[in-house]
Amino acid sequence: MHIRRDTRSLFALLALAAGAVLASPYAFAAYPDRVIRIVVPFAPGGGTDVVARTLAQEMAKDLGASVIIENKPGAGTIIGTQSVATSAPDGYTLLMGTFANAVNPSLQAKLPYDAHNDFAAVALIARSFNLVVVNTASPIKSIADLLAAARAEPDRLSYGTYGTGTSAHLAGELFKHMAKVNLTTVPYKGAAPAITDLLGGQIQVIFTTVASAASLVAAGQLRALAVTSAERSPAFPDLPTVSEAGVPGYAAEAWYGLYAPARTPPEIIDRLNKSAARAVRSEAFKKLGVNEGLVMVAEPPAALDRYFSVEEARWRKVIQDAGIKPE
Repeated sequence: MHIRRDTRSLFALLALAAGAVLASPYAFAAYPDRVIRIVVPFAPGGGTDVVARTLAQEMAKDLGASVIIENKPGAGTIIGTQSVATSAPDGYTLLMGTFANAVNPSLQAKLPYDAHNDFAAVALIARSFNLVVVNTASPIKSIADLLAAARAEPDRLSYGTYGTGTSAHLAGELFKHMAKVNLTTVPYKGAAPAITDLLGGQIQVIFTTVASAASLVAAGQLRALAVTSAERSPAFPDLPTVSEAGVPGYAAEAWYGLYAPARTPPEIIDRLNKSAARAVRSEAFKKLGVNEGLVMVAEPPAALDRYFSVEEARWRKVIQDAGIKPE
């Protein structure tokens, strides 16, 4: 049978197109068509876990696929983070990144992944802050009182932390550095034992998470002096920022950001970003924002990259100036 030359050319083009589709496992695929995992590099029940589970629930509705949480704690978030760095870049394994991601490169001489090059930003989900709290029996009723007490008796006051490089630790170190005061650092294995000692008078102050202290503040067992964010929080409108209360320029935030492995196709990143943005506008996230003191964000991936770089540089300086070493 005689086939015209232009027909043969059309067949050739179609064959090339078919080959391109087969060569790319992601091209023209219906994403998502199976379960998506969000790895949380902490144990269940903490603030990051709560945020991730709410995000998974809302994104599942939008994506039309199951989104599950996989808790992989250990080594200061490094184990869970590495597991995502080495996962297939197909959009089915994601990481709930946090403050720790920006801190670990300055704390660890060598990480088993590159904090910049092994991940693709999806969305900055939310920013948070800590509360500066004291025992209600304490004579310290403001940041000004705390500064005055620390300057009057430099070796007497102590603050509790939840481990090297945690937000409670570095928020305190930044305070000491910027206010030029000395507070003795007392490390604990978590918020609960630190707060127990604060209630018992063994330590004098904690720069703690909202989730760990809000109920005790509401019950009158702890006194909140200020928020560590750059601006006042709608959740605590009567509390000043540390900056306006006596340490100008002070700001220490926690944050939650969604990441995929590097080389995840841009169209999948875009789909996930849009889904995350819809999720944080949900009623579930509005309620979470009030309970956890969150400021919802969900901006484009480039915004997370910029934010991460600023946070990494900020905490590197604090860590170096304070001579902080990993445990």
